[in-house]
This record gives sequence, C-alpha cells and structure tokens, in this order.
Amino acid sequence: MAPSASTFTISDLAREFDLTTRAIRFYEDMGLLQPERSGPGGRNRVYSARDRTRLKLTLRAKRLGLSLTEARDIIDTYDSPRDTGPQLRKFLAILSAHRQQIEEQMAELQANLEEVRTHEKEAKALLVRVEKGGAKEAKGDRGHN
Repeated sequence: MAPSASTFTISDLAREFDLTTRAIRFYEDMGLLQPERSGPGGRNRVYSARDRTRLKLTLRAKRLGLSLTEARDIIDTYDSPRDTGPQLRKFLAILSAHRQQIEEQMAELQANLEEVRTHEKEAKALLVRVEKGGAKEAKGDRGHN
C-alpha cells in the first residue's frame, strides 16, 4: 500500500510534528499508533489519518504532563464507539488526578523555594557581618604598625 493523500509515511509525521522517527516508533511500541505495513517484508510503515490524530493527541497529552499510559487510556476511550459520558468521566478523572499531583509538586516546590530564600537571606546577613568584621580587623592592623 503506497502512501496516498490520506496516509502518511513515518518521515511525513516526523517532519510535521518535529519528532524523530525513533520517537514515532516508540509511540508505536507503546500502542499509541498502529500503522499498516507495506513493501518487501512489511518494512515500510503507512500511517492513517487516525494514526496522525492519535499522535497529535499524544503530544497534547504530553504537554499537559500526562504519562504515555494515561494518554493511551484517554485516546483509546475516544476510539471506542460508546457514549461520550463515560469517556468524559474517565478523562476528567485522569485530569483531576494529574492536577492533584501537580498541585502537590507545586506545594513542595514552594516549600523548597521558601527554604532557599531563608538560607539566602541568612547567608547575605552573615556576609555583611563578615565583611564588616574584616574591615575593622584591617583598620586595627594598620593602627598597630
């Protein structure tokens, strides 16, 4: 099956989405893409419009910080011909869990940032005392000469 207007080669997708062909093969290994094979021994991958959409959704999920497994779970629910209610509930559950995880990470980062600020403030105050003390010692040494 040769690529047509509605199919894509791995190079086409790599160029369009600014990815390496290795990354696309990895997404294939993860079950996110399922290209057909053509050519001698099935060596050539032929991606459908569905694969292109799944790749686009995968990259969007990655930008949101979702794991590839979470991305696959969400994308797979949209492939099934069911009511959108269960799909949206699953999507919301995954997003809610992910948001909670990000909020926890943000709280940890805020605590770390406050600790860094405290140490920074203490170190600056100590430096001022050290530099003032050093200036006094230098003046004292000159007086004894």
